[in-house]
Amino acid sequence: MPVELIERKPKASRPAHLVAKDGLSDSNLDAAARKWAKAAGFNGEAGRLLLVPGADGAVASAMLGMGKAEEHAALCAGALAKALPEGDWHFASTPGNPTLSTLGVVLGGYVFTRYGKKPGKAIRLTCPAGADAAYVRRAAEGVFLARDLVNTPTNDMGPDDLERAVRALAGKHKAKVSVIAGDALLAKNFPMIHAVGRASDKAPRLIDMVWGVRGAPKVTLVGKGVCFDTGGLDIKPSSGMLLMKKDMGGAANVLGLASMIMASGLKVRLRVLIPAVENAISGSAFRPGDVLKSRKGLTVEIGNTDAEGRLVLADALALADEEEPEMLIDMATLTGAARVALGPDLPPFYTDDDGLASDLAAAAMEQEDPLWRMPLWRPYDAKLSSRIADMNNVTTDGFAGSVTAALFLKRFVEKAKSWAHFDIFAWNPADRPHGPAGGEAQGIRALESVMARRFG
Repeated sequence: MPVELIERKPKASRPAHLVAKDGLSDSNLDAAARKWAKAAGFNGEAGRLLLVPGADGAVASAMLGMGKAEEHAALCAGALAKALPEGDWHFASTPGNPTLSTLGVVLGGYVFTRYGKKPGKAIRLTCPAGADAAYVRRAAEGVFLARDLVNTPTNDMGPDDLERAVRALAGKHKAKVSVIAGDALLAKNFPMIHAVGRASDKAPRLIDMVWGVRGAPKVTLVGKGVCFDTGGLDIKPSSGMLLMKKDMGGAANVLGLASMIMASGLKVRLRVLIPAVENAISGSAFRPGDVLKSRKGLTVEIGNTDAEGRLVLADALALADEEEPEMLIDMATLTGAARVALGPDLPPFYTDDDGLASDLAAAAMEQEDPLWRMPLWRPYDAKLSSRIADMNNVTTDGFAGSVTAALFLKRFVEKAKSWAHFDIFAWNPADRPHGPAGGEAQGIRALESVMARRFG
């Protein structure tokens, strides 16, 4: 990891003080450090770092402003990863949430180096008392996997590359992987996955990874793996394609979550399903007005080829639902409407399981992994009607796009004991203390927390 987490404090380790707004007098700073802070005009403002010199003029310690108590977030400690000089560091006093503060620093040190960007500074952080170091390591590994996959451009992250990434993760944890690709999707009854991906020179596929003990509670994760989305024949403008390498962010996030689950040894039978396709344009592309038959048998009229993610998810969800899992989770960068409603940092989720919704809301707060429940508003279901098929893949009025997308998916889930759909962005538009601009994991730490409580 870019920030190395160590268990024992070296003798030369320097302290980093987390200082609340107007909290200089409450901190454990010595008189000289307080005097230095006042001279520098430092008063715990959120995100501001102040280096404190020693008698020899070298950096002796650091202060990071954490802002007002009501604005304080443990993950904001991640700013230390970018601002501290190289070397050994420790928290001057145990943070209020030692695990999340430590995780923030580790996550904040992330750098995507595949294409030549230099790694960050070599910082070693001593794990503070009370912090769960094992959790920090597996959470960071899961988040970094999701970030790496999303950040990788499509020329190196097509459907075949995504399959290789799944196989690499499976090999690490002794999971089993099977793949149905190309025209075999038709023979095996995944017609919508085939239709969406058939125009690309990279064959569409359904990637199926299984891990865990037979007979354990079944937890199934489904991730949208659209490796690039041109919009199909309803082509996007060029500006709309700039971030479409991240349209497999749902797949990246469920793989990050799967990494955490397997690393923790959770007592579940885990299944991960990823329909991996590229929504390209060629003579074989599916068209507006086409009617596709789904795995479930429902027919879908295509109102817009740029609403392709729900089509591939529907076939995968239908397969997942057939074995009646205890918990079925799908994650997808599905709609711009979700961003309009809640912005990039607050992913909506949909479920008709009130107990799961309550647990997710609590875990999201506890883990500083924001989520917000949105309604499966049944009166809107009629907006998906078609004159010639069982349903349309879009509505005609353009309203409540994230809600109607969730209602579309819900039609393909009947037997799962509990289901939730997450309409994530999988991207940081700007740098944050615990993560740079670029690919991001959203909701997976909250989900892992809920699963650990239920199945641990």
